[in-house]
Amino acid sequence: MLVDRIWPRGLTKEHASSNVWKDIAPRASLRTCFGPDPKRWREFHKRYFEELRANHAAVEHLTDLVSTGEVTLLFGAHDTGRNNAVALADYLAAH
Repeated sequence: MLVDRIWPRGLTKEHASSNVWKDIAPRASLRTCFGPDPKRWREFHKRYFEELRANHAAVEHLTDLVSTGEVTLLFGAHDTGRNNAVALADYLAAH
């Protein structure tokens, strides 16, 4: 499942077998504010959690999908340790 508002480089839409789900992605302004700066990771994580808490329908939908089987979260960031998919997985694990 693509959980980003931008399409990952190198992945063509024709070859992707995932759902595209922008409803769960962080707002563009939050993603842009975070950028690739690791120093801003904690603040991004905190603010994205706030967005997710306010986005009940999208979180419930994803939780339902996760409960039916394995879900892979796809993202477009270069940093594999600090990105919205990692933050989303953290949120799901905590809730």
